[in-house]
Amino acid sequence: MTEADRREIADVQVRYATGIDRRDWPLFRTVFTDDCELDYGEIGIWRGVDAVVDFMVTTHDMIGHSLHRITNQAATVHGDTATAHAYVDALVMAPGNTSGVNAAGFYDDELVRTESGWRIAKRRFTTVVIRTVVSG
Repeated sequence: MTEADRREIADVQVRYATGIDRRDWPLFRTVFTDDCELDYGEIGIWRGVDAVVDFMVTTHDMIGHSLHRITNQAATVHGDTATAHAYVDALVMAPGNTSGVNAAGFYDDELVRTESGWRIAKRRFTTVVIRTVVSG
């Protein structure tokens, strides 16, 4: 694995978080292959980038602030495929930003190198903890 591959894969994971938190759906779309598969356990399972984007738009356009922090990024490259693991700590506030949910867990990704760079083909989100938060 080259240092460039590691940086590019980490960038894909950060684009995911940035796309959601800024509600930048064209940027968010660049994270996934067209035929991606995401398994978020009890939250849902989606097949295809359109289904993923539609879900995220529907759920995030109605909320307050959100902060998705991606850490402990590790990747292994095998030619034009890669696996990656990262922690996520997400704060998703309700409208008005006075209460919300903090969810922490990790992502296990399978990526492919495309003409446009690395993209996530499969993702599994494992929840570690979900708790209610109140600001103030």
